[in-house]
Amino acid sequence: MPSEDTQDIEETRGATAGPGADAAEADPKTAAAVAAAAVPQNGEPVRVDSWIWAVRLVKTRSVGATACKGGHVRVNGQNVKPSHLLRVGDEVRLRQEHRERVVVVKLLIRKRVGAPVAAQCYVDNSPPPPPREAVAPAGIRDRGAGRPTKRDRRELERLRGLMGGGSGPGQPRGR
Repeated sequence: MPSEDTQDIEETRGATAGPGADAAEADPKTAAAVAAAAVPQNGEPVRVDSWIWAVRLVKTRSVGATACKGGHVRVNGQNVKPSHLLRVGDEVRLRQEHRERVVVVKLLIRKRVGAPVAAQCYVDNSPPPPPREAVAPAGIRDRGAGRPTKRDRRELERLRGLMGGGSGPGQPRGR
């Protein structure tokens, strides 16, 4: 049975370890990266555009801000501005390129970190990405085949019309 003094020390260590302590115990390199990632102290909130950039959900912070302004970022079910402050436990939904990312904030960071460290800052509840099409895209020709003939062009247009879901401008009507 540990003495009361050692219990106090262990409780103090747990209090100062911070929210990223469990992730840091797994790998010492990851722990160093998290420590260097400008983790706010005392549960201090972080801007949503900064956080989605820091955890690599978007390429640049300005893209994150644009996504917020365009209504593509929702926190706890509400559209937010780029300056919205995140807290641990918030659910962030980000719509991007035919996919929706759903993540729960596990650790707040301000600086961009590597992908393995970033993955430990959130819980990913996103649906699986849509399957890639097994069919080659229309319009790809064999190397050395030259320019398409009029017949080839018409076949390509017909194929694109079928794939596009209907006739568009410049395609024959009523045939």
